[in-house]
Amino acid sequence: MSTTDPVIWAEEICKRFGARWALENIGFTLRAGEFFSLFGPNGAGKTTLLRVLSTLLRPNSGKLRLFGCDPRQENDEVRVRLGFLTHRTFLYPHLTGAENLAFYGRLYGLDDLGTRIDRRAREVGIADRLEDLVGNYSSGLQRRLALARTLLHDPALVILDEPFAGVDPGGMEELEGMLGKLRDTGQTVVMATHHLEEGFRLGDRVMVLVSGRAVFTGETARMNSDDFRRQYALSTQNPPLAAAAVP
Repeated sequence: MSTTDPVIWAEEICKRFGARWALENIGFTLRAGEFFSLFGPNGAGKTTLLRVLSTLLRPNSGKLRLFGCDPRQENDEVRVRLGFLTHRTFLYPHLTGAENLAFYGRLYGLDDLGTRIDRRAREVGIADRLEDLVGNYSSGLQRRLALARTLLHDPALVILDEPFAGVDPGGMEELEGMLGKLRDTGQTVVMATHHLEEGFRLGDRVMVLVSGRAVFTGETARMNSDDFRRQYALSTQNPPLAAAAVP
């Protein structure tokens, strides 16, 4: 990847499951350090898009470049630079939090693994629970540990599917602050969320999907949160035939 290559370049991405189109002509570009918040009702195609971006699904058509690479040809080189938090935690309940992180860290061949584990555990607020079995964690604590796992290898591109799910209100503020710091370190973030306020505050740009189509895109610097809430309601209740955009 050269310094001029975008982290993500997507053009007319389409994905179909049987007769149903999950994504239709999705396109956008993200550069290093940008935070992209993705919104939409259930079944809008958010998770499908994240799985395409993480190389776990191949689109039926369209073009995708990650770090300037074609993921179909250079998949291993691309994947090692990704961190993907899905709805599933992929944690082992019979292991402690520390043992789970150490297991994944060894898969990546990370140096200074103990230091990395301690740092990420502190950042997500589970440092005092690392020696507990994950089977004894609440769903919110498991979500935090899964986020620490996602970030353990310092991925250049972080893909988050509903990171606030199962997190208590006090933890949401802490988590939002942590996610905001990712942008400050130059990491690019794509996040799907139902939380309009948090997603808007974090995002440099936003996209609303409905039935697999981008019905609204915009830059957060050009609107306020009230404007976005109104636009979200308008877009999801009466989706336009073509995507609206903030000029």
